[in-house]
Amino acid sequence: MTSSPLLQLDAISQRYARHSVVEQLSLSLQRGEIGCLLGSSGCGKTTVLRCIAGFEPLSGGRILIDGQLLADARLHTPAHKRQIGMVFQDYGLFPHLTVAGNVGFGLDALARDARAAQVARMLALVGLDGLAQRYPHELSGGQQQRVALARALAPQPRLLLLDEPFSNLDVSLRERLGQEVRDILKAAQATAILVTHDQHEAFAMADKVGVMEQGRIMQWDSPYNLYHQPANRMVADFIGQGVLLPGEVCADACIRIELGEACSLRPHGFAAGSRVEVLLRPDDVAHDDASPLRARVAARAFRGAEFLYTLALPSGQTVLSLAPSHHDHAIGEEIGVRLDAEHLVAFAI
Repeated sequence: MTSSPLLQLDAISQRYARHSVVEQLSLSLQRGEIGCLLGSSGCGKTTVLRCIAGFEPLSGGRILIDGQLLADARLHTPAHKRQIGMVFQDYGLFPHLTVAGNVGFGLDALARDARAAQVARMLALVGLDGLAQRYPHELSGGQQQRVALARALAPQPRLLLLDEPFSNLDVSLRERLGQEVRDILKAAQATAILVTHDQHEAFAMADKVGVMEQGRIMQWDSPYNLYHQPANRMVADFIGQGVLLPGEVCADACIRIELGEACSLRPHGFAAGSRVEVLLRPDDVAHDDASPLRARVAARAFRGAEFLYTLALPSGQTVLSLAPSHHDHAIGEEIGVRLDAEHLVAFAI
């Protein structure tokens, strides 16, 4: 029996005058899960977060936490009564308070000893227990982020919201810190939802990701399914790298494309003879010197352990291919390739 979700957004809409920012958006998040709203700037993801937090009223739909109605078109529970924690882009730390003072700021209802004990627990959780008496300006960006996280978790909120939590950090730090924050949230058994435009952050942190466009969720799914089973062309284009190659359906689970005939364990639902476009990821096209099918290296990007090649097929169509870095081929060189797709993603033309 499936438990009821901790967070449920039921067809929520948010409009300014006649301009619709969020339209009929639905999702649910189970207790202990980490969700993410992923999309480009202006897609409405931050507005959804602000509606959940209580900073924006709903024009339609409803928001429930633990089965409790927090908001609909008529009801608006104030933000301070929702028991929701928030980590902002700029962290929002008080510069005149120590790390311990920042973490304990929202714990006024506790007795002094209980408050000190909770602050100590939170700092241990985020790995900053030796920095309690430091001030924010004495910390690195990553340490400030963890202080903000500890402060948000200290009151034990029902739900934690993170608004572009790593946007102020160096690119090299983001993915590592994303995994660290995920580990902290899992250790705290917290339920959380973040917004970001960076799919690497989303994949590093989230159990469920919603790809957004123009105020709607195109697909709410696991990172694995978003990559391997995108619901539409928009998701296929936004997530990962890949190309769409024309093909013809030749059987219920097989499609013929320029690279050969590819078959999947799952039927794709197109009638034989249908014209389709097939999504090929870089790991679907293997370098194989023994293959009779040749492709010309049109571009290449060295990534340390591997090369990402852009390969021109005889028709002029291009595909992407990953190869170990010892397969070092020059631009213009012809190499053997073969199709190595375990399942097919196809869209009607």
